[in-house]
Amino acid sequence: MAVLVGTSGWSYKAWAKTFYPDGVTGTGELGYYVQNFPTVEINASFYRLPFKNMVSGWYDRSPPDFLFAVKGSRLITHYKRLAGIAHPLKKFLTRVGGLKEKLGPILWQLPPHQAKDLPRLEKFLARLQKESPKQRHAVEFRHRSWMEDKKTFELLREHGAAIVHLSSQRMPMDLRTTADFVYMRFHGLEGGAAHDYTPDELRPWAEFFRAQSKKGRDVFVYFNNDINTRAPQNAQILIQLVGDRAVSKLKLAQAA
Repeated sequence: MAVLVGTSGWSYKAWAKTFYPDGVTGTGELGYYVQNFPTVEINASFYRLPFKNMVSGWYDRSPPDFLFAVKGSRLITHYKRLAGIAHPLKKFLTRVGGLKEKLGPILWQLPPHQAKDLPRLEKFLARLQKESPKQRHAVEFRHRSWMEDKKTFELLREHGAAIVHLSSQRMPMDLRTTADFVYMRFHGLEGGAAHDYTPDELRPWAEFFRAQSKKGRDVFVYFNNDINTRAPQNAQILIQLVGDRAVSKLKLAQAA
């Protein structure tokens, strides 16, 4: 199985001339991005439901083997707290389903103030299975109480959902897996989103991803340290460290 590495989003003003060449703007940014990475995590979908033409545009401007991870709507995770979500969930799944075979995992990030509530999580996971039985889902916890109870991991395994592994100052690192795929987010360490990961910091993760790939799991990795163009630079370093298990476009490495 493959290790796919990308960034959380692709449209940042700071990336102009540091990642994107002169003249690459607007819709051209995705066209350039997909020449460098095999996957991307869409964060805009967290804030508002993407228009149909946006989804079709992403699909049309990406190659056949490209995969989009999509962040779930905050209406579902933050405002409704995973309950009473039948209509918005169906609408969201239908809309992002427009990515067809290019739709990768859907990320559900819970708010930092939402403490452990296993019955609520179980109902949510069961609904996901019912509404989208073939879709991969990943859950990111931001309150430590979730990670301190083994039943959290048992519920995720029961429903085939992946726990999101994190590199962050706010949450503990945990390498337990709960699905047939791995989902990892690099939020940054000291300095948060401005943190520049060194090869020494990334090397243990590269070994972990290689090991998971050898066990038959697809691995999805996204860098969210987007300040000062750290994300694409660090993503390319990780791809090189993972080696032959990583899907690599190599353009950045060749241009450097």
